[in-house]
Amino acid sequence: MQNACILLGLLLAADVVCWRIFPTSMPRIRLAVRIVFFTLYSLIVFYSGLSPLQPVGEVGSPALHLATVTLIIIWWFLSARILTDVLGAVLLSRTGGGGRLLQEVVGALIFLFATVAAAAYVLELPVKGLLATSGALAIIVGLALQSTLGDLFSGIVLNATRPYQVGDWIQIDGVEGTVTDIDWRATLLLTTQGSTVVIPNSVAAKTKIQNLSRPNDKHGIMISLHLPLKFRPEKVQDSLEQALHGYRDFILEPKPKVMMKGIFEGLLEYEVGGFIRHPEDKISARNRLYDLAYRHLRAAGIDPGGLAEIPAAEQTLVILNDVKVFSGFSTENKEHLARGLITKQIAQGDYILKADAISEQLLVISSGVVSVQLLTGTTWLEVARMGPGEILGEQGIIDDAPNGGQFIALTSVTVFELKKESVRACMMERSALRTSLSRLQMVRQQHARSFLMQKAPKVPKGGFLEWLKIH
Repeated sequence: MQNACILLGLLLAADVVCWRIFPTSMPRIRLAVRIVFFTLYSLIVFYSGLSPLQPVGEVGSPALHLATVTLIIIWWFLSARILTDVLGAVLLSRTGGGGRLLQEVVGALIFLFATVAAAAYVLELPVKGLLATSGALAIIVGLALQSTLGDLFSGIVLNATRPYQVGDWIQIDGVEGTVTDIDWRATLLLTTQGSTVVIPNSVAAKTKIQNLSRPNDKHGIMISLHLPLKFRPEKVQDSLEQALHGYRDFILEPKPKVMMKGIFEGLLEYEVGGFIRHPEDKISARNRLYDLAYRHLRAAGIDPGGLAEIPAAEQTLVILNDVKVFSGFSTENKEHLARGLITKQIAQGDYILKADAISEQLLVISSGVVSVQLLTGTTWLEVARMGPGEILGEQGIIDDAPNGGQFIALTSVTVFELKKESVRACMMERSALRTSLSRLQMVRQQHARSFLMQKAPKVPKGGFLEWLKIH
């Protein structure tokens, strides 16, 4: 018996050593090692004439008896550990890693059963009295920890039904964020402000949960605008639909849309929105959509913050005020510039500038949406969209060079043309204008080169959308 105890002790030591050698990134190997050691442990126990279902008889000295009893009790806990690990592996594989809380609760029940079994079979303790005492104690503890137990069982329900899992972007009880952990008491959310919000599981189980990560390829964004009834709704709707065309990251189905919701205190509410693919882009998409709505409304003569339409005589000046390369011009200079502009209408689908064309004018987009395309191999790929207040044709003005990309009217477009001679004369007088145009040209060329150097025809986030904001 002494040899058996020594072998069992060596197996326990080897088990601990191997458990520390194999990293947590190898869970299957760790589980296999545990099963092997438990099997060897059980074989030695049974071949030595011992049984975990019977008390230990006379085996020699009191010290050897104590060691034998201890090793048999350890067998029960090893059994509980193996069963817990196997059930945990099954739960995690079936729930995609979301059943950790259920695994911990089941594991606690298994170890509780192992403790009672060891006390009954090995130590021959009066289990009935122990269970009665434990039951009374459990009632007292349950009443004291009623709220905590509610969180525990709510957590089990949430793990079983899985309305959300770690990594999902959700909204619970008015709080929005990414799920970082679901433990036995609470759900942890990482908000957009970088703070962690702890929401008790009992609260999450009772309130409305909005999972913004499901479906995982469609995530809706919506903005709301309230405009006076003096603005004709059809005109407002046309402008907002152009704003939707201006945001190229909307998926095609479901289709982006503009809705008129209702009238309140003389204001008509419009909802504008669509669907994007990644929930982490929702904030930037909403901000971009607000900016596009503002620009397209002003381009249509509608002041979002005013009570009346922008007079036609001031419309051109409003557009020029939004062009950043003219930001250093005084109002008088802009009015003088506006008198020399030529207005040109371009039908949907027509070229505004071709790739090999040398522009003889500086073009300012007054209204509509322009598609910017680059040639990748034999395919023209859209890399950006431009709208009111943005300019093109600067390469022909500065260097008499072709555009490199092609510009196509995605909707009907109105542009202002400023003759090359006039722009160059203005550049001679104002070095700031030359600097702004040269900088715009350089940034666009750099982004075009970086795009064409990529192996896959994919636009990097913030790439061409950023160069549209520079001017």
